[in-house]
Amino acid sequence: MYRGEIWLVNLDPTLGAEIQKKRTAVIISSDAIGKLPLKVIVPITAWKEPYAAVPWMVRITPDQSNGLDKESAADTFQIRSVSKERFIHRIGSLSGPVLRTIVEALTTVVSDL
Repeated sequence: MYRGEIWLVNLDPTLGAEIQKKRTAVIISSDAIGKLPLKVIVPITAWKEPYAAVPWMVRITPDQSNGLDKESAADTFQIRSVSKERFIHRIGSLSGPVLRTIVEALTTVVSDL
């Protein structure tokens, strides 16, 4: 499991407005850090046009490399650390530019603008 890979991840059980069920997610944690069997992920959901107006949703176009089958969005507002036991199977991986855009969107979520 490496940074930039897209996996199917079991996010249940959840509480409140947390994104739930089995979802595709991209690993964003650095490969160089972490002693615990955890990965930091950003869940991926189906793209909707209203997402274009918010800076924390990053559009991902399906291609052979990422393994997605429809226009999707990385929802950086739903970032979380999950156990490796939640990972079901690898789907693909993101290109460097798309991964960088996701990391930039994360700074919007966590920065004090």
